[in-house]
Amino acid sequence: MLSKKSKYAIIALINLAKRYGKGPVMIGHIADDENIPKKFLEAILFELKTAGIVNSKRGRSGGYYLIKQPAEVHLAQIMRLFDGPIALIPCVTYQYYEPCPECKDEKTCAIRKVFKDVRDAAVAILKNATLEEMIRIENKLEEQQRTIDR
Repeated sequence: MLSKKSKYAIIALINLAKRYGKGPVMIGHIADDENIPKKFLEAILFELKTAGIVNSKRGRSGGYYLIKQPAEVHLAQIMRLFDGPIALIPCVTYQYYEPCPECKDEKTCAIRKVFKDVRDAAVAILKNATLEEMIRIENKLEEQQRTIDR
């Protein structure tokens, strides 16, 4: 399950992506815009800064901003940063591999095969879901909703 921390990180990053290239955004503005607790957001943005996804500028016109283009940041990267492995079992994880103690032979394990396929499909979807793509999807959904509401 996606943690609240990951979800808030994605929401904050989409907010920053919408303002990409327009200068830093104050934490308070993001927190207010997105209804995220400010202290929690500070911790999230600090982790994103440590990971090299955002940077900050101090001072009156300071705040946070993306240092990567919105097309370069994908959801798999964010989820792994905050929640760890995407896979459901440890023997199929990309960065956090561990053998299953009850497994007799990974090469012939049907459980491993099925969950590896699930992991591969999930990761492919999440890697295609860049911040740029998320904004495009959001805009499309908003347009569809306006059409329905008419």
